Amino acid sequence: MLIIDNVLISDEVVQEQFVCNLAKCKGGCCEDGDAGAPLTKEEEEFVQKYYPTVLPYLTPKGIKAIEKQGFFTYDASFGNVTPTIGGAMCAYGFKDASGTIQCSFEQAYNKGDIPWKKPISCHLFPLKISQSEVDPSMEYINYEPREDLCAAACSLGKELKVPAHQFVKEALIRKYGQEFFDTLDAMSHQLT
Repeated sequence: MLIIDNVLISDEVVQEQFVCNLAKCKGGCCEDGDAGAPLTKEEEEFVQKYYPTVLPYLTPKGIKAIEKQGFFTYDASFGNVTPTIGGAMCAYGFKDASGTIQCSFEQAYNKGDIPWKKPISCHLFPLKISQSEVDPSMEYINYEPREDLCAAACSLGKELKVPAHQFVKEALIRKYGQEFFDTLDAMSHQLT
């Protein structure tokens, strides 16, 4: 276990290797799970604010799900999450010509239309953050790929020799800052 400030990080975050292989999984993490993507309070505001901008990317089923459920819904395990289409795909997702699920927020971000990429919970995957029940100021970061769905990503990560924390470098910096990432990366060299 690694510790940086008030964050406890599983050794697997730096020891396991991972690179998303969208050609194999088709973005399945956007439709396979117990709920939509967990949102922070700030992200709840972003989802509402940027909805008009991402509307052209959404599917008719996605729009209908959002109109029925709201911009986000409550889940007992995760708090507020993105709504889903029939309990499966995130309502903010759509499938491209190859059948790969894309994020409407990320598409708008990549085109420079909005300054927010996507929920941090999505950006950090396969890492998951949870709060300590004993000390709310303490967070845990764990490596949690989906066993079947992410098998190709784990294989590709091993082939390319990319540690999970390096794969999600941009997201870790976005969440915790450059200094946090640099410290984590330096610590990783001591464990590997």
